Amino acid sequence: MCIFCSIVNKEIPSSCIYEDDQVMAFLDLSQVTKGHTLVVPKKHYDNLLECDDETLAHLIQVVKMLAVRISERLNAQGVNVLNNTHEAAGQTVNHLHFHIIPRYSENDAVVIQFNESEKQDLDELVKILK
Repeated sequence: MCIFCSIVNKEIPSSCIYEDDQVMAFLDLSQVTKGHTLVVPKKHYDNLLECDDETLAHLIQVVKMLAVRISERLNAQGVNVLNNTHEAAGQTVNHLHFHIIPRYSENDAVVIQFNESEKQDLDELVKILK
């Protein structure tokens, strides 16, 4: 059984901050920043691509509600919401989950970098993806 299923089933203790009939949210043991939270569906889905639309809609509503709560109560200046799907994207637990990472300054330990693309490269991608 996966570790998140064990947490949902109360076989492993967690620092739960929210729970309803479909979703559970708990503090990540590896706090990237203070308040780093994981939000998981109680039903096991390996990743985002396998989740049904109804469950995903509820899950993202809870993510939003908790992002607001965490930001307000911990006085965060911003928040990152992150999902990693598959190993190449950094998924290490094969149970769908979202990270809520409060941000307190631009100089914290979290680094997210975007690089500019050439217009020609974007045009080629549009042809493939449209």
